Amino acid sequence: MLGKRQNEILKIIVEEYIKSAKPVGSKSICESLNCSSATVRNEMVYLEDLGYLEKTHISSGRVPSEEGYRYYVENLMRPKELTGEEVLTLQTILSNSSLELNDAITKSMEIISEMTNYTSLVLGNTSLENRLKKVEVVPITDNSIIAIIITDKGHIENKTISISENILVDEIRKMVDLINNLLVGTLLDEINKKLEFEIKPIIGKYIKQQEAIYNMFYNAFNEMTLKKENYHFSGKTNILNAPEFNDVNKIKKIVSKLEDSSIISSIEENDNGINVYIGEESKIDDDVTVIKTKYVVNDEEGTIAVIGPKRMNYDKVIGMLDFIKKEIEKK
Repeated sequence: MLGKRQNEILKIIVEEYIKSAKPVGSKSICESLNCSSATVRNEMVYLEDLGYLEKTHISSGRVPSEEGYRYYVENLMRPKELTGEEVLTLQTILSNSSLELNDAITKSMEIISEMTNYTSLVLGNTSLENRLKKVEVVPITDNSIIAIIITDKGHIENKTISISENILVDEIRKMVDLINNLLVGTLLDEINKKLEFEIKPIIGKYIKQQEAIYNMFYNAFNEMTLKKENYHFSGKTNILNAPEFNDVNKIKKIVSKLEDSSIISSIEENDNGINVYIGEESKIDDDVTVIKTKYVVNDEEGTIAVIGPKRMNYDKVIGMLDFIKKEIEKK
């Protein structure tokens, strides 16, 4: 741990740099701490030697390093309380009974994106975490049925399937019985493997039109398991407004990474609170920070995240995410 004055100097440098995007010199620190420039310069050299500060060039002031931001987040920063207006805005959305919870969360994160001028992300829970509970079929016309797939977590997927005239509904129901007898309790992303190796070899004993009906259900489950996670970005280009993103190649790289929600979901959470991934840890760019947290409602998990420059208002963003997480989990 650093000494009191070193903590104060590092905190000033981080917060000034967040505001201005300009290296911080000793003069402004002297004014804040009422001490000599020589003292401040010595402390800045010490902080630089420890790896918490960096120089951009010989005559410049200092900027925080990744280690400096990390120390600031873990030891010096306190989450910022939302203003009354911000609380009212977000609570109004999250308590709106006419909105589905997922829609309310998405709308709230859109507001966060506007308030911070950063990029926000809602990453919904994937159906692949669910296990099969039951399959039902309902004929709707002579040429189509609805297959209803129900999971152990209450997720219901409806799939309209076209059938040819020579396929009998009774034969389809036999396939449903086979699935319900043999595959209940299977993870959805493992169902097609079991269809291939456990049901396909025996289906001919029970069903005359086995090939067409087998393919019908195989394709239906395949569409479910290939379905992308439910994710929603807001303010995707906001991050590019920061002055550190003025290089065309860097911008292309970041935009490409933001197109892939798996980049964010692949970052392992360290705990159940607010997790901060700075620079290289973000898996997006050395100048990017990702702050994310999971929420749990009715045993279903989702993730909310804010993506911005490494020079981010950490206290504000962490305060906002913590507020939304707690409001969601009251449901």
